[in-house]
Amino acid sequence: MSCGSCVKRVTQALLPLPGVSGVDVDLPSGRVQVSGELAHGGERLIGALTGAGYPAKLASDAATAAAPSRAKASGCHSGSTGGCGCRR
Repeated sequence: MSCGSCVKRVTQALLPLPGVSGVDVDLPSGRVQVSGELAHGGERLIGALTGAGYPAKLASDAATAAAPSRAKASGCHSGSTGGCGCRR
């Protein structure tokens, strides 16, 4: 993620998911924190982000190991500068 449009697209990909009550995107770190009661853990989050064009994985550091609803998204929804205006 490299711009405000990316943040918006990530948020729009995650908010409609069942159990998601909030999405906090930290653009500089590329981290996304999701709040809510997720019945299927991070799998659905990863799928939604990947489907939106942002390959993601669950954060693996010790601070996030206890919070399975955290994911790290990278890249751009289009894989290039077209579409969102990223200047990568």
